Amino acid sequence: MSWLVTGGAGYIGAHIVRALADAGLASVVVDDLSSGHAEFVPEGVPFVNGSILDTALVESTLREHGVVGVIHLAGFKYAGVSVQRPLHTYAQNVEGTRSLLEAMQAAAVSNLVFSSSAAVYGTPDVPLVTEDLPKRPASPYGESKLIGEWLIRDQGIATADTQHPLRHTALRYFNVVGSGDPSVYDTSPHNLFPLVFEALIEGRTPRINGDDYNTPDGTNVRDYVHVADIAAAHVAAAKRLLAGEPLEPAYNLGSQNGLSVREIMDAMARVTGIDFTPEIAPRRPGDPDRIVATGELAARDLDWKNRYTVDEMVRTGWEARRNAG
Repeated sequence: MSWLVTGGAGYIGAHIVRALADAGLASVVVDDLSSGHAEFVPEGVPFVNGSILDTALVESTLREHGVVGVIHLAGFKYAGVSVQRPLHTYAQNVEGTRSLLEAMQAAAVSNLVFSSSAAVYGTPDVPLVTEDLPKRPASPYGESKLIGEWLIRDQGIATADTQHPLRHTALRYFNVVGSGDPSVYDTSPHNLFPLVFEALIEGRTPRINGDDYNTPDGTNVRDYVHVADIAAAHVAAAKRLLAGEPLEPAYNLGSQNGLSVREIMDAMARVTGIDFTPEIAPRRPGDPDRIVATGELAARDLDWKNRYTVDEMVRTGWEARRNAG
């Protein structure tokens, strides 16, 4: 009796695999290693090197490993790049999710936790993003995640009166940082933490894109949440599904307060011991002043909370990156 983690060789997925094990739940990983790393999969966890677009492969994996539920993270997650590669984004995120749902139906697997994104909201002009806010994604990536939620919702409706009705929830979050295991770190070429880490390692000065936003210190305010907390929320959702307990269709995993880019930079210098003054570059087009989500529903149902300070987020991420050499 296992959980399939699609994208389980990635930064977030590998943490979820470890959190499942800590909760006494077995897992199996499917990942095509387009952005994941086989060495991130813990020893003893079955690993299938393949794509969720291969419906037959996913179905055989579900059957072979006695899978009772899926935590679905596999996809193309780079919002900025998705503007240049919309067809690839839709193939991976929309067709990939449709393929997975087809395989789940064929194998009579009826529990699904979907890794969605707060990108479904676009750039909302409100202090705190709530789940019922209108969805106005601003990139093909955000659109693909919203369509994924629709696909899952519609499959749930279609199977409601069958022997194996699909039970599901979606978790929406922004910027995942830090590390819960010294052997797993964020390797994205687009995320703030790895960009700063690489600059410091290479002796370059990190950069802030714009310091004239309508925020207390002039830099963007964003939701930064620790990867271990994100992993714990996925496992809590999986356990509720297994127990037949009710879940909302979607939850925001938000920090409630947010952190500015300058606050992140200050913590980087403080924690790493590398003194630097970040360069100020021009704004990036379309970057809003502030995007922060509430996590009240998730706190109620998924024991969601922010257990790490900004310094701990930086310290755990920095240690894991330095361990990689």
